[in-house]
Amino acid sequence: MAAPREASDKELWAQVNTPVGEAWSGRARYAAAMEFYQRGEMSAETLEIYRICCRLDHENPLDVLRRWKVGADWLARFSPDEPNR
Repeated sequence: MAAPREASDKELWAQVNTPVGEAWSGRARYAAAMEFYQRGEMSAETLEIYRICCRLDHENPLDVLRRWKVGADWLARFSPDEPNR
């Protein structure tokens, strides 16, 4: 059985990776992003992108981060080489 923190992490990663286009997906991603921010794992600048995108279910915040050239540390966590995804 996974430790509570591990289970919580898996749930958060699933939530922050909610597929673009699903109803309420932007809000789900923002809720998870807020938790990562509160843990100190995400910058305020990156969180702001998730906030802006929270009502735009069809907008991928990762694409916005790349377009605006912010959140490089956060984007690196989505790399296949990153073990803590």
